[in-house]
Amino acid sequence: MSQTAENSLTSGRPPAVLPLPGGVSLRRRTLADSAALNAAVLANLDHLRPWMPWAAEAPEAAQTEEQSRAAEESWLAGTDFRYLLGLDARPGSVIGAFGLHGRIGPGALEIGYWLDAAHTGRGHARHAVSSLTAAALALPGIARVEIHCDEANTASAAIPRRLGYRLDRIRDEVIAAPAETGRIMVWIRSEND
Repeated sequence: MSQTAENSLTSGRPPAVLPLPGGVSLRRRTLADSAALNAAVLANLDHLRPWMPWAAEAPEAAQTEEQSRAAEESWLAGTDFRYLLGLDARPGSVIGAFGLHGRIGPGALEIGYWLDAAHTGRGHARHAVSSLTAAALALPGIARVEIHCDEANTASAAIPRRLGYRLDRIRDEVIAAPAETGRIMVWIRSEND
């Protein structure tokens, strides 16, 4: 077994493209997406700041490029799988970012997401999370998917609730973004659900 395979969360990777209803698709994040992603983040800072600690300051283009390089490396290593949501009619567009993150321990992936303010309320995030849940649970060695969000973030919490995740626990955390209460809901979906 190669060193990369030994260090990866899984011995496989999810699909690089996940077509979704509504004329949108999730695609693997690459360095080529950096400019469009940076522009989308900048356009959504007011929408993201209440919930995303990383949105406290506008990212420089170089920061987004470095993060995109890291996303490519972690994809190849099989440790983290980052996606961008785009409009099928506009190749290269970015209306959101989603990821399967290996930060919660063996046998599990955490789904993180944000959506462009102008594209909320259309089911895009729900469809993306549903597709990512299925892709994650299809990976060898992954038995659980989690979504973490602050108790006050009702829009974010509605997604796992609608998709049949169960609220496993609420844990206290240091408040990291302006709208947070510090009470983090941990939603879980397992291969047996």
